[in-house]
Amino acid sequence: MSESRPKSDGEAAAEESLEIAVPSDPLAGHPATAYFWGHVAGSGDVSDDRIEVVANDEESAQVLAAVAGGDLEHETTTRDYAHDTSITRTEDEYTLTIGDDDETGLLGRSGALGLPVDGRGNYRFGAFSEYDRELLRGLLEGCGTVCFKSSSGTVGISFVHDDADLLELAQELIADCPVEAPFDDLSETSSGGYWFGVDDDAAPAFGTWLYEDCEATGLFAPSRRRKLERSLEQADAYDE
Repeated sequence: MSESRPKSDGEAAAEESLEIAVPSDPLAGHPATAYFWGHVAGSGDVSDDRIEVVANDEESAQVLAAVAGGDLEHETTTRDYAHDTSITRTEDEYTLTIGDDDETGLLGRSGALGLPVDGRGNYRFGAFSEYDRELLRGLLEGCGTVCFKSSSGTVGISFVHDDADLLELAQELIADCPVEAPFDDLSETSSGGYWFGVDDDAAPAFGTWLYEDCEATGLFAPSRRRKLERSLEQADAYDE
């Protein structure tokens, strides 16, 4: 049994204000850790002495900090749209950096050894197998998109990442979820990465399941859920 990792004053304050239930071990199987590591895989980087993860929603960034500690920085960035580099978008970014503490190491470990990622950058999510919904939600918020497709009046849900193996893992998680959600094969993006989308007909049911009861745990990005809800409303209005 692993020893409890002492929480910093910042972690305790964030956890109390957000009322987020987190385990003492950030690697233990738990909804909060599944959500955290989904985010890290989707929009983060793990090295021997630090973890950096980027969120576009301030509240979800605070949740990630409550789960694993670290320092948050906010900036506004403009970048190419992943599907089409001729389009740019400006958005807020909240970067959480978790460094190697001299006394406890990185998340209580010696360097990156023992974290759910190997030396080649491949993630191992076996510890979070009972919390696929939270893991998938973290992945979607880290490297996914939700939109309303005005041309067809449907909701679009897709995942975009440079790592094809990670997207294939996301496909496995979706295939195993209790909602039938067929998806496309991986395709290359114009920026050199990969992406796939959930079938439009299945996107409403999949998105609804993904965010169902999320307020009970606080493990979600409010802006992303609002985007999903607006897209669902627009699709319903299109059908009428």
